[in-house]
Amino acid sequence: MSANRREFDEFVAARSAAFMRLAYLLTAGDQHAAEDLLQTSLAKTALKWSKIDDPDGYLRQVMYRQQISWWRRRREYAVPEIPEQANAADATHGVELKIMVQNALGRLTAKQRAVLVLRYFEDQSESTVAATLGCSIGTVRSTAHRALARLLQLCPELHDLYTRSGRT
Repeated sequence: MSANRREFDEFVAARSAAFMRLAYLLTAGDQHAAEDLLQTSLAKTALKWSKIDDPDGYLRQVMYRQQISWWRRRREYAVPEIPEQANAADATHGVELKIMVQNALGRLTAKQRAVLVLRYFEDQSESTVAATLGCSIGTVRSTAHRALARLLQLCPELHDLYTRSGRT
């Protein structure tokens, strides 16, 4: 086994769980699409492995671009009804909130979803997100602002969490 192959295998073993979470979020919670996205992106990354300086950044960028490419080909929009508001004391509230967030993320554009996922779920800096998505920092800021506003509109139950985080 070559050194490049061994390095790639070690990278996949160490980082695949984190990138699976990213793929899951980029595909708005579609497990099968997330698995396909990660597998395709890893295959593309493997082909360029010896030339890559920043494997995490490169794979993120491949995943984002692959997801955008699939999204452009599909152009399907799932618009499910949002369930009734749950009682906060209800033990299922967390699960219902998770489902509502997934549905709301699925109704954002692919770019809005990517910005939110990279910026807030992956905790990437604005400059890193801009480099990954191939846009300016200003575009990341404005897209994040509009995406958060849209997310709060689609899932008003997040408003309390959002205001408690100090981002009002």
